[in-house]
Amino acid sequence: MNKDVDFRVYLITDRKVCREGLEEALEQALKAGVKAIQLREKDLPVREFLQLADRVRMLTKQYGARLFINDRVDVALAVEADGVHLGYQSMPVEAVRRVVGKDMLIGMSTHSLKEALDAQQAKADFVTFGPVFDTPSKRKYGPPQGIEKLAKVVRELEIPVFALGGIKEENIPEVLKTGVYGISMISAILRADDIFEKTKKIVRLIS
Repeated sequence: MNKDVDFRVYLITDRKVCREGLEEALEQALKAGVKAIQLREKDLPVREFLQLADRVRMLTKQYGARLFINDRVDVALAVEADGVHLGYQSMPVEAVRRVVGKDMLIGMSTHSLKEALDAQQAKADFVTFGPVFDTPSKRKYGPPQGIEKLAKVVRELEIPVFALGGIKEENIPEVLKTGVYGISMISAILRADDIFEKTKKIVRLIS
């Protein structure tokens, strides 16, 4: 396992699901123990996204957490993020590695065993795999993969695998039985009535 992947809960942002402002929501999650955030606001113009990334970078530093930038290698470098998270159709991992150097972590979204194995072969540091369960935000990536496919990916890969898609407090124990390294979440945390308390419960379950 990559020693630098030192987090088990990987919070992915979507400001549109937040009941309050995104930065307030992220601070509550960080206070409750989240140690990695992926900033993924694809619809924002780059200047606005960069300004948001700067502010979130300050938050993650304050709480000793890692910041990953979705897809935008230039923004990741500009704010000195800890890593960049790529889609399967993004710039190849090898090309990104040449740009960011050896110290920045590279995560990759995968939706099949082949994609996950390809990401490992390309020297990604970790992958997300899903959607494991049905979730509106991931329907465009196809039907749910299910627990059995997740377990197979975990068995086949040597790099950390984070389960993604439809994961809630209630199904975390079932997901963890696959031996998965960690979980990725959006709505289960950001849409919670009490983000701090909900996140504390989730972090406790995974620790």
